[in-house]
Amino acid sequence: MKIVSWNVNGIRACQKKGFENFVANSNADVICLQEVRALPYQVELSLPGYTMHWNPALKRGYSGTALLTKQAPMAVFPGLGIADHDTEGRVLTAEYPDFFIVTVYTPNAQRALTKLEYRHKQWDVDFLKFLRKLEKRKPVIFCGDLNVSHKEIDLANPKPNMGNAGFSDEERASFDKMLKAGFIDTFREFEKEGGHYTWWSNRPGVRDRNIGWRLDYFLITASLRSRLEGAEILADVLGSDHCPISVNIS
Repeated sequence: MKIVSWNVNGIRACQKKGFENFVANSNADVICLQEVRALPYQVELSLPGYTMHWNPALKRGYSGTALLTKQAPMAVFPGLGIADHDTEGRVLTAEYPDFFIVTVYTPNAQRALTKLEYRHKQWDVDFLKFLRKLEKRKPVIFCGDLNVSHKEIDLANPKPNMGNAGFSDEERASFDKMLKAGFIDTFREFEKEGGHYTWWSNRPGVRDRNIGWRLDYFLITASLRSRLEGAEILADVLGSDHCPISVNIS
């Protein structure tokens, strides 16, 4: 089973840059999307073989997640079940016989860290509780834009970004807690070196010079490790300021 995750930074904008061709050629069984920034009726997509499931934000043109599935899930449900978190469409879960697949668009702490306390003390705590609750039923695969670079090798310029949004001690500590809870960073099972990023600023030349951050991840319940066959960053795929990532689960 091949699963892809992509922060499309606006599904309508990404559609104009080849999104449908990417899906057609991806050979993916499930595609998890973040930051779709649209309502279902605002988008006409040609995606033969896929069913699209939505969790849009209440605010127009903002946030939102979606799932494209070939095989019908047993169930699809939005959010964390917590009203304070669920107005922005940041989580969408599909249940399959062997596991849950969760797509997540984690809140950004913002440039002046104005949302860091909410992110660190509320969202991160409640999201991990949600994952652990799912795990009591069956293993979990979760993916998406987690808005954090975990280690110094996960961004091109770690020193000047120490303490900034996406590389604060608090955000990195929350990622550590997910690993301590037993989740596995799939990409790091196969690649231990730096230089592999999933987001680049839109400033001219930044992506060409690979001055980026690894903000997008697939994490899995430890019991699925024996079924993990590969994890990739598809850095050559354009269409968003993020690139897609993928895993293969036997």
